[in-house]
Amino acid sequence: MFYFCVLDLKSDPTELRKKALEMSRLMRHRGPDWSGVYASDKAILAHERLSIVDVNNGAQPLYNAAHTHVLAVNGEIYNHQALRQKLSDRYQFQTGSDCEVILALYQEKGADFLDDLQGMFAFALYDAEKDAYLIGRDHLGIIRCIWATTSMATCSSPRK
Repeated sequence: MFYFCVLDLKSDPTELRKKALEMSRLMRHRGPDWSGVYASDKAILAHERLSIVDVNNGAQPLYNAAHTHVLAVNGEIYNHQALRQKLSDRYQFQTGSDCEVILALYQEKGADFLDDLQGMFAFALYDAEKDAYLIGRDHLGIIRCIWATTSMATCSSPRK
């Protein structure tokens, strides 16, 4: 299992960063192998990882080479090897993680890539250049994704 939390900040990032870290710590039992956080003035992505694929190098959040796209994923992409082979001449892969193909597909197709993915997953991708999120899940909803909005932030998290 994994856990991730995404906050689209609408108020002071200092206080919300503390809250995101606290929420992430409370969910550490769902992903005891790695804790990772991306934090900026506009967004926070926190991730707790249970290693399944690329256990040594799949720490999340994942980044593209320019660090302008940030990705947190819960799940597994079954067809990642075929996608990686297809995209490797146009995308510089940073890890062996099955989930990194989401970043490569986003770079190539924008938001129109979900039909290319086979697996069970929920993800949040933050595009720092556009200050925009893409939140998605598998077609069957095996990995659910919960969404909430408050005056301080918008929050998304998978829950199984």
